[in-house]
Amino acid sequence: MSSPPVRRRYIGWLWLGLMSFTALLLLITYETRWVHPDIHAYFSQSGNLTGQQLATRSRRYLEESLGILLEEGDSESAVQRASFQVELGYSLFDIGLYRNEYACTVPSLQRLDALHDMLGHGVMPPPAVLSQHLLQPIRCLTEIEMDQLDRRSEVTNQFVEETRHHQARVLVGSLVIYLLGLLFWGMHERKHRLADRATRESLHWMAQALRDPLTGIGNRSALHDDVLAEPGRSLGLILIDIDYFKQYNDALGHPDGDHLLRQLAGLIDRALDGHARLYRMGGDEFAALLPCEGTEAVERACASVVAEVHRAALPHPDHPGGAFVTLSVGGAQFTAGSEAFTHAYAAADRALYRVKAQGRDAWQAAKIVRLSRQ
Repeated sequence: MSSPPVRRRYIGWLWLGLMSFTALLLLITYETRWVHPDIHAYFSQSGNLTGQQLATRSRRYLEESLGILLEEGDSESAVQRASFQVELGYSLFDIGLYRNEYACTVPSLQRLDALHDMLGHGVMPPPAVLSQHLLQPIRCLTEIEMDQLDRRSEVTNQFVEETRHHQARVLVGSLVIYLLGLLFWGMHERKHRLADRATRESLHWMAQALRDPLTGIGNRSALHDDVLAEPGRSLGLILIDIDYFKQYNDALGHPDGDHLLRQLAGLIDRALDGHARLYRMGGDEFAALLPCEGTEAVERACASVVAEVHRAALPHPDHPGGAFVTLSVGGAQFTAGSEAFTHAYAAADRALYRVKAQGRDAWQAAKIVRLSRQ
């Protein structure tokens, strides 16, 4: 056991370290309280970025309507299309911010309303009226855009200047307090802290290295490790590719694409009755590893995966061949081992690409192709 003087010194340094870092936390909290209003003013003003975007989109709709009427004349279809563009521009223009802060907004909205009524009755206004009812709102929207940009620049400059002053004070105060705390940690906890941190980081990276962060299933490294962990066992390997995933992302955005990946991981697991280990190989490709004794089991698993996604009927708004998400699947059966796995992966990959070459939305195992739709 430690002697009383040593224990008292240890407790004294521990108290000093705790007080030092507590003071540092209080200082940072105090300074953040001053910086927060500037951050809030910059990122939450309704009159900077959002206002500018609405004005820009409204102006473009009005310019498109003017182009339609000037280039296509007074045909019924042109008048209807122009009326629709005016209505879109009006809806984005008619917001409280513009009405309250820009004098040109109300007269411009009145002109657009009158023009919309004329177009709605199939009346093609003469050029002079058309120019008066569209060009003035377009000029007003342009003024709003420029004013919003100026406001944004002013707020940004003010925010940067204020933040610089606060950061300087935080830096000086933090440096002094950190040196006091460092004295304690350097004398009593340095080796323990470094060893503990190294252990936590090693465990964290070991777990991360074998897990796909988006779907929670294994990754390519995990697949390789799992195969090597079962030498001599008869296994089936299935490679799964989402058809036209890029078009899905382009149509709905990457957040929806990420959600689709998570959904498909669950559907694949359900199709294989939870008996397979799943992996995300990157991008839009999945893999499944399952125990099986022959090619027939691989074929049943491939067919089950494709059928399960069909039953789910996940909408795909930009699928060239249909309205729902589909898969291309390739499979192979092998006996676990490093070299055998390499050959099985290549065989399943070739099967997958043969399916894609033949039109997608199908599966293939060995050299037998079973289309998912007859």
